[in-house]
Formats: sequence, C-alpha cells, structure tokens
Amino acid sequence: MKYLLSRFTNHDGEAIMSIKEGNIELHMGPSQLGAPDNLQDVIVGFIDGAKKRLDVAVQELESKPIAQALIRARQRRVVVRVVIEWDYLSVKRAISTPFDSGGANEANREIHDAMLRANIRIHTDFNPHIFHQKFIIRDSSSPDAAVLTGSTNFTPTGTAQNLNHLVIIHNRVLARLYWREFKEIMQGHFGKLNEGHDPVPPSVTVSDVRVKVLFAPDHNPEMEIMKQMAKARRRIDFAIFTFAQSSGIDDIMISLARAGTVKIRGALDGMVAGQKWAATEGIAAAGAELYSVPHRKGLNKLHHKLMVIDGQVIIAGSFNYTGPATRLNDENILIIGDLGAGDPAVRERQKRLGKFALNEIDRIVRMHGVRY
Repeated sequence: MKYLLSRFTNHDGEAIMSIKEGNIELHMGPSQLGAPDNLQDVIVGFIDGAKKRLDVAVQELESKPIAQALIRARQRRVVVRVVIEWDYLSVKRAISTPFDSGGANEANREIHDAMLRANIRIHTDFNPHIFHQKFIIRDSSSPDAAVLTGSTNFTPTGTAQNLNHLVIIHNRVLARLYWREFKEIMQGHFGKLNEGHDPVPPSVTVSDVRVKVLFAPDHNPEMEIMKQMAKARRRIDFAIFTFAQSSGIDDIMISLARAGTVKIRGALDGMVAGQKWAATEGIAAAGAELYSVPHRKGLNKLHHKLMVIDGQVIIAGSFNYTGPATRLNDENILIIGDLGAGDPAVRERQKRLGKFALNEIDRIVRMHGVRY
C-alpha cells in the first residue's frame, strides 16, 4: 500500500495537503513558499477539533486566526490554558505613556488581552532563557486525544514566511506524556528549575511505529539525537535553523562524514550558517553536502529542526542543535520510527513517513539552497 496523501480543508474549502500514516500526520510548509501545507490552517483546524480541553505551550502567539480559533473553542465551553514566552509581551524600556498602545510586539499584547477577555487562562514563563515550546494537547483525557507539535511558531511569519513543519499524533498515551510536562509548566517548573526531577518518558507505539518524546533540559535531547545518528548505516539528511559548535551533534556528524560510510546532507539557514560559532565549516570540511538557504523576498528563515536517518527515522520538534537548547531552554523533540524495527510492514510505514520529510528537504535544497 502506498502512502496516504490526505486532504483537509480550511474554512474557505481549500485543500490542505499532508501525509497521514495511521494516527501520525506530517505537515510541511508553508504553502506560500511552495511547500505542501498551509501551516496556519493546520493549526486552526486542530484547535477547531477540540471538544473539551486545549493545553497550549508556545513561544509566541501573534497569529490572529490562531487566537480566534482558541477564543472560538472557549466560547463553545472548551477549557483553554495557554503558556507563552514573556519576552513577547514586555518592553525593553518603560515608556512614559504606558496606557497608550503601539510599539514592538503590540500585536502579541493585543492577542493576550483579547484572550483574557475571553476568559482564557493565559500565563507567561519564568525561564530566564527561552521558553521555546511549540505544542498543543487536545482533549488529553479523551480516547480521541491528540498532540500537535513541531518547529512552527504561532505567528504570521512562522506560518507563512519561515520554512517549518508540524507533527500531529492521535494517541492518548502520548498526549498524557505531554500533559504531564504541561502540568509541570503550570506549576512553575521552567528550564533548569526542573532539571533532574522528571524521568524520561517511555516510548509509545502509534500505528505500529515507535514514537519517543523528550523534553529539554530534563531529558538531554542532544544525547538522544547523537544516539540515533550513531545507528545510521546509509545517510542522514537534515534541515536546521541553528547548528552550533557547542552542540555535540556536530562532532558525531563530522566523524561519520570523515568515515565516508554515511552520506551527510543538510540545509542550514543562511543567516546563521556563516556565524563564527556555527558548526558549518567543520561539517563541510569533513565531506558533508551542505546548502545555505539565504533570506529572500517572502522567505524569512529556514526554521526547521528536522532530521531523517536512513530514510525512515524522523527527528522533529522545537529543538535547535545548540548548547543552550539542550542545557537551558524549554524544548521538545519527537523521534518517530526505529531503525531496529523487524516487521517489514512497519519499516515500510516508516519509509513512507521518511520519504515525505525527505521530499521537503529535497525541495528546499532545489528551490532555495546554495551549495556551501
């Protein structure tokens, strides 16, 4: 059976393209930059499907359509709780007329106020570094529970101008693992304030595919990524916004590239790929095939945090390959698939998911990449 290319529709009846394998969905966007999916519509559609509860943890909420979807949910008596990064509501310097509107991040503040007026419980983080989460838990106590996560911030830029992905998984057990993390966030556990107290969540089988979630900084996602890379036998493909030398991921990538047994190919955001602290030169010198994605009209950033190993294990989520991401920030990653899967049907399902992600990396390289 070939992979299922599903069609969803937005409020205007327009098709949204994605891949759905059993209870696992992958969405690559934005459609405005030639990718398959309209990411804003995917998020709005997910919210509109809530029946009882929505728990939202996201770095920034600036998209009015997404905020309106949350307000609609509250108006139909869905319990809605939101945690966002404080920096997008505050100002760097106090102004003399604080009752006047305007200035940087005013759209964020207007949305914040509107949600308060809609009786939505909204909080800000206590992390002095970055609250970098991007997930929604829908109906966590229901048999139809689902989680949406990925690299996409809930902003006009994040959904329409940055290259991003979303993952939706329909599974009650996984939803409860995310709910446990959200509960700790609501109790004030942020960043290193909760380090070492939270056990690593168990792997979950979703539609016969192993799925593993890790939350930073508690669970050291960097080590898990390195572990998965060490299992590669043929190739590693990735698209990443920030890839720093402070990450151990570059060390194992350089080692694999020098050995020549595993092909390394990656696309990196053009703004950060050339920074002195970036891992770009070392990885390229080791023989990896690297592409820079420059910022152009309409394309603001390559913002993915996406890796595909041997075409069938996907690493997705909010986690950039940097030291601060693993030590200080609030993050989450998903490992979708298992290179050790013995069932041929499971391997084929993993390959179909992997192919969808690889097709987007291919497209980014072809349409936007410049060989480093």
